[in-house]
Amino acid sequence: MADHETPGLGLGSFTPDPEEAARIEAGRLLFAQDCQFVAGTATLARLPVAKLPEIAFAGRSNVGKSSLINGLTGRSALARASNTPGRTQQINFFDLGRRLMLVDLPGYGFAQAPKNQVAQWTDLVNDYLKGRTVLRRVCVLVDSRHGLKDSDDEMMTMLDRAAVTYQVILTKADKIAASALPPLVTRTGEAIARHPAAHPEVLATSSESGLGIAALRAALTALSLPTPTPETRP
Repeated sequence: MADHETPGLGLGSFTPDPEEAARIEAGRLLFAQDCQFVAGTATLARLPVAKLPEIAFAGRSNVGKSSLINGLTGRSALARASNTPGRTQQINFFDLGRRLMLVDLPGYGFAQAPKNQVAQWTDLVNDYLKGRTVLRRVCVLVDSRHGLKDSDDEMMTMLDRAAVTYQVILTKADKIAASALPPLVTRTGEAIARHPAAHPEVLATSSESGLGIAALRAALTALSLPTPTPETRP
């Protein structure tokens, strides 16, 4: 992805102001750090110790969640994608440079899953959202080709009730016409305006073309621990 793209949309080139350029560079540097799998759990009792700020990624099954995490970190298989909706039913934690924890939540909205499995997912995620004090933001991923679905609205309502800030991230934005993307971002922003915990900025991304990746890295880096200095390093 070109680092000089329009933030959020990635449409056309522009020269960022120095402050924005610094944020983009900070994001590039953080997400170039070592990123290690820490733990995967389907029970709250086995959650890793909460030491770092956490950014969680949520979305419908096959929305491109694993691909986006891989794209952000510049790795091809950090988070494993699955062609089987609802296959990954645990919370996975990845330590990014000892400054930020990336949290891959189980996909939702898979229609053929047994009711008890859906209930188990709902309880696990809801308990995590309510009890994780280090959780800084949830990225709610929405497929650009389909827009917001009822299950996305249900997820956002759950986040509203848990008082957790979340941001809608449009994925697979390269799969729709460039002219259709700005109106989609506008419509999505209008739709989430009634949700009290929603971050107002909607970002459009593509893990394949790199569109919007720099802007998302910059936004998440602002929520991480500061860069260690020689005085603060252990």
